[in-house]
Amino acid sequence: MDKKLPKLLLYGLPLLLAAVLKSFLWPTEVTPFNADEAIVALMARHINQGQLTAFFYGQYYMGSLDAIIVALGFRIFGEHVWVIRLVQSALYLGTVATTIMLASRVLKHTRAALYAGLLVAIPTVNVALYSTVSLGGYGEMLLIGNFLLLGGLETIEWLKKAEFLSKRHYWGLAAWGFGAGFAFWVLGLSLVYSIPILIGIIYHLIKRQEPVSIKGLLCLAWGGLVGSSPWWGTAILDGNLAVLTELAGGAIAGAREGSWIIQPFKRTINLIVFGGSVVTGIRPPWSITWLMLPLMPFLLVYWLAVFLYSLRKLITLKLTTDLSLLGLIGLILAVGFILSPYGDDPSGRYFLPLLMPMSLYGADLIATQLGGRRILEIGLVCFLLLYNLGGIIQSVKTNPPGLTTQFDPVAQVDHSQMDELIDFLQTNDITAGYSNYWVSYPLAFLTQEEIIFVPRLPYHEDFRYNSRDDRYRPYTALVSSSSEVAYITTHHPELDKYLVDQFVDKEISWKQERIGDYTVYYQLSAPIHVEEIGLGITTTP
Repeated sequence: MDKKLPKLLLYGLPLLLAAVLKSFLWPTEVTPFNADEAIVALMARHINQGQLTAFFYGQYYMGSLDAIIVALGFRIFGEHVWVIRLVQSALYLGTVATTIMLASRVLKHTRAALYAGLLVAIPTVNVALYSTVSLGGYGEMLLIGNFLLLGGLETIEWLKKAEFLSKRHYWGLAAWGFGAGFAFWVLGLSLVYSIPILIGIIYHLIKRQEPVSIKGLLCLAWGGLVGSSPWWGTAILDGNLAVLTELAGGAIAGAREGSWIIQPFKRTINLIVFGGSVVTGIRPPWSITWLMLPLMPFLLVYWLAVFLYSLRKLITLKLTTDLSLLGLIGLILAVGFILSPYGDDPSGRYFLPLLMPMSLYGADLIATQLGGRRILEIGLVCFLLLYNLGGIIQSVKTNPPGLTTQFDPVAQVDHSQMDELIDFLQTNDITAGYSNYWVSYPLAFLTQEEIIFVPRLPYHEDFRYNSRDDRYRPYTALVSSSSEVAYITTHHPELDKYLVDQFVDKEISWKQERIGDYTVYYQLSAPIHVEEIGLGITTTP
């Protein structure tokens, strides 16, 4: 018989551990401040200046909720990088708490709920990374997704039990639909949470009399339409169909490479090999570096057991049970990954929704399959937590790059000397120019937009450049009209040679300064913009 645990222990211990871990991951010396996070910060600043936009700059599959929340944080605490980390940490503490609520409801076993909360509190390197830095909506997705599941399971419960549907029930359906639509605007990946619940709700609505089911479905659809209105409303007003192509993964690099037969096969390999190694925590998402190698075989045995256990549960349980509906999250994510262009980019952030079902199924296995042996249960949970924590520490100690969102080594710029770079630029009165994506936006935010370098230089060694890197057009206009420009490169000897050759060919003199990973070309005898030297376009020069 499961003895109820005090709520102070059930919620307090996981939340305390999560808060302590986050406090150690905040500093930029541990988790670098990179371009995607800088765009969130710039958006937040612009929002506080009255420039509210519906979408993340340059990415129409992601709403601006994260920037709105960060803007509120900036108003309270000032414009600092740590404020962004504070917002992400608060969101993640909410995810820990709501995971415990879900586990308590679904597993009906308080020890299992505690174990699930602990597994989320000290997560894998992948989750620790993407719940500390901001990429525009992933932290919100984790929290809102859990709320959708909690509200959806409650909705399904009263659909099962209510003899008649009252006005309150119809409003409840509309409210859940609104939440699902709103989550869709925040981040399209939230569909992996919504679809399982929709399956359950629609199933139980259809079981009722036809007028009731139709009315319920209409309320659900109406709520979803209103909730997602920032997404479709902005698209209609702007006449921008990019929201559809980007939501479908059209902007993913390599999305059109290979035949329709080969692509799913390659994506399946990506899912199993790259995705599986990241979600289990045996490697960080940015590197093929094995974490906690001596203990890895034992961890893999555990997660294999969880996988087989979850499959058995999905097969033997009715599809309408709570645990099986939550298990569908993994199935839907896997199918979407294999059949969409997102499978061409095995980035760890796309696997974040697996955090909740993995923690629940993993905790359920520990609490129910070890014969009630508390010492074995506690020992296994401690092993998992120590493995995750050890993986985080091992990744942090390898710095640079530290905990980084950059996967390509050429993009892993060491920003530890960013302050020195800023001092140099200010001393030499350099306020405009061209650089790459990974330098331009952190530089803009940290200088209060007094120094603007637009990302029109390639950072790939083969000179590939994507115009999508140029996210904020007012910066482009400002630099294009500037009479004095400079250039900043990183990790790119061939580009350095190309620039020097172009300056020489055009009989332009210049000065050059090396500051850490940054090479600055400044005091050009004549202003020369990127388009004049064959750069800043999506081609190889």
